[in-house]
Amino acid sequence: MDKFIVNGPTSLQGEVTVPGAKNSISKLIAASMLTGDTCTFSNVPSIADTADTLDICRALGTRFETPEPRQLTVRTESIRHSEVPADMALKNRLSVMMLAPLLHRTGEAAIHAAGGDRIGIRPVDFHLEAYRQMGADVQVVDDVYHVRSDGLRGAEITLPYPSVSATENILLAAILAEGRTYIRNAAIEPEIIDLALFLQKMGAIIDQQVDRTYVVEGVKHLEGATHQIIPDRFVSASLGAAALLTHGDVFVKHARQRDMLTFLNTTRRIGGSFEIESDGIRFFSQGRLKSIALETSVHPGFMTDWQPPFVVLLTQADGMSVIHETVFENRFGYVAQLRTMGADIEVYDACLGGAGCRFAARGHKHSAVVRGPTLLKGAQVTVPDLRAGFTQLIAATAAKGESVLTGIEHIDRGYEHIDDTFRQLGASIVRQKAD
Repeated sequence: MDKFIVNGPTSLQGEVTVPGAKNSISKLIAASMLTGDTCTFSNVPSIADTADTLDICRALGTRFETPEPRQLTVRTESIRHSEVPADMALKNRLSVMMLAPLLHRTGEAAIHAAGGDRIGIRPVDFHLEAYRQMGADVQVVDDVYHVRSDGLRGAEITLPYPSVSATENILLAAILAEGRTYIRNAAIEPEIIDLALFLQKMGAIIDQQVDRTYVVEGVKHLEGATHQIIPDRFVSASLGAAALLTHGDVFVKHARQRDMLTFLNTTRRIGGSFEIESDGIRFFSQGRLKSIALETSVHPGFMTDWQPPFVVLLTQADGMSVIHETVFENRFGYVAQLRTMGADIEVYDACLGGAGCRFAARGHKHSAVVRGPTLLKGAQVTVPDLRAGFTQLIAATAAKGESVLTGIEHIDRGYEHIDDTFRQLGASIVRQKAD
């Protein structure tokens, strides 16, 4: 395992190109397995999640090539077996997205309960219940999901919560199912639209209605397609927060305003500065930051993955800020280590936000109070998950003195060559083998 050694403070300056979306690539590759034809992707992020997905697909029979940087050609002429290898499934939660390709092409699937970031309960039961409603036989034995079907059928499915991965999984199941499927209370994130656009290129019929409903008309077969992956809005926002935190000036090339509307509005409310340009967004520091009350939500609200870097940004704002997390109940697991760096943050199990929170009276510490500005100082920290890891990295870049970050494999899952990126922007950062 590697570690980062960071010496600060550093004001980040320069330009960086944001890669394709982490939250798109694994689902797009899974979708490509629904056909035996060749599919080609561009703007592919070079991250651990991409590699992990391809490892799973290779084990199942997919062949792939990378003819040029950021390009990927995949083809799954046949699927060798219907079970995702246990060691691969346990490594990452994306293995559950293999249910539809395995089921449609072999009639059965076996997926081990997955690993991934420990930020809260992932609603895999939403996925499994949807498959049951579409006529599949679903059994869970010793933490393995066994799903069988001689042909899925369209159904009316209402999600208890607009889960992104459940929406995507049901889309993959529905496009080759017999008849029409309604997915109500669905997630509508840009990455889901990216998946739907790719599936449409393959021959799917997917309508998006105004009330968080997708209507999918099943087709008999799908064909290969070519697709450019959307830029990663979470990397874009993270880099924007890093620029503001370090009193820097960073142009994030390919960042898209339409995917970041709420983040940009919130940035402006706290006094952060940005300029929208034709091919990206420039983030820069201009004056003092102001405190705010903030609540995370599903798209188009303020995304939970934007919350950790924004919290560390608020440690430098004047006054008291309140953050209410409504998506993942354990999202504030990184706060204790930020406190060792000098941050003044307290977490509470009370709902310090709007009414109707699903975590109310359940004992989860899902609200935080941040007081600022505070002087951040270097420390030894352990990265608990992907977004928290980037948050700790930018805190270390802004902090006085040396910081040592271990567990950085979590950061590598979603941020492409992030140490090279930070050095390019002027940071003092070294990657070393951990002791």
